[in-house]
Amino acid sequence: MNKSQLIESLALEIDFPTPKAAALIETIIATMIDTLAQGEHIEIRGFGSFGIKKYDSYTGRNPKTGEEILIAPKKLPFFKVGKELKERVDAVEPVEE
Repeated sequence: MNKSQLIESLALEIDFPTPKAAALIETIIATMIDTLAQGEHIEIRGFGSFGIKKYDSYTGRNPKTGEEILIAPKKLPFFKVGKELKERVDAVEPVEE
């Protein structure tokens, strides 16, 4: 499912105009991005949690030349799946093709 499909699904599920559903989804995503950018944690019970992982700098290698380079420290978003979601996904039987 992509974002436009999510918007369409929301609009159909709650009988909501598609433009308003799009604005709602955009607002939720923007709020989550802003929260993570500020270094805060997001927890959605039954779904999972979003946080930031910090990585220290380290020495890497250029794959073409083999030259050592310093990789700068960085922060990346991280998702940890919730117990209910994990159990529900695990319980679904794969579809035979």
